[in-house]
Amino acid sequence: MYFIFSKILLFLILPIYWIIILLVIALVSKERKRKRKFLIAAVIVFYLFSNPLLLNTFQRIWDVRATTINKATKYSCVIVLGGFSSSGGQDGGHFNTAADRFIQGIKLLATKQASHILISGGNGNLLPGGFREAAWVKTQLTELNIPDSLILIENNSKNTIENAKFSKMLLSQTHLPPPYLLVTSAFHMRRSLMIFKKAGIDVVPYPCNFFGTNNHFVVSDFIPDSATLFNWESYTKEVVGYAVNYFK
Repeated sequence: MYFIFSKILLFLILPIYWIIILLVIALVSKERKRKRKFLIAAVIVFYLFSNPLLLNTFQRIWDVRATTINKATKYSCVIVLGGFSSSGGQDGGHFNTAADRFIQGIKLLATKQASHILISGGNGNLLPGGFREAAWVKTQLTELNIPDSLILIENNSKNTIENAKFSKMLLSQTHLPPPYLLVTSAFHMRRSLMIFKKAGIDVVPYPCNFFGTNNHFVVSDFIPDSATLFNWESYTKEVVGYAVNYFK
């Protein structure tokens, strides 16, 4: 029930839907003054959430900054949260824009910073179908000649709460000692850390897949941008999810 509720809530909180709702109200309103108010409101919301300056400022506050790890410290496992691949492609799956999670996980394993890698991810769609992310990712790890003995997969989780729950069970079964490296996108790390710590898992953050890289103001920061509107969807989801999990 919580999973279904979260999907419905996500639909209601995304800025693009606020804009659509405001435009629809403006369209169907017969009163001219009311129509004008909702049309202006839609333009304002669109500009705010497509404005790179506002998003860049929020990113600098929200994102967990890149972590410098002591090379002498070795970890028993790096936990890589799913969401970086989807169904489709010739072999049943494909990497998406969050693939940096996979790259950084492989890098930590290849440089001996971590001795094992755990891929946590099932299928987070409301109608999941047969695709299970961790199972598909394991086939990609195998193609890279990574031994099965170093790979742990958890392919039942549908969200971050279940990522933590099932990962904890798997790590307990394999007797790999904490702390563990936690790899996920920078925008997702703050909420992930809270959930994993609530679950009693000792993790060290290793954020990646950074959206915000511009620390200087430029003229284009004031020009509406479609990618900015798209990226706000990720942050809106994270902020609301963080608040819900904090008080849950």
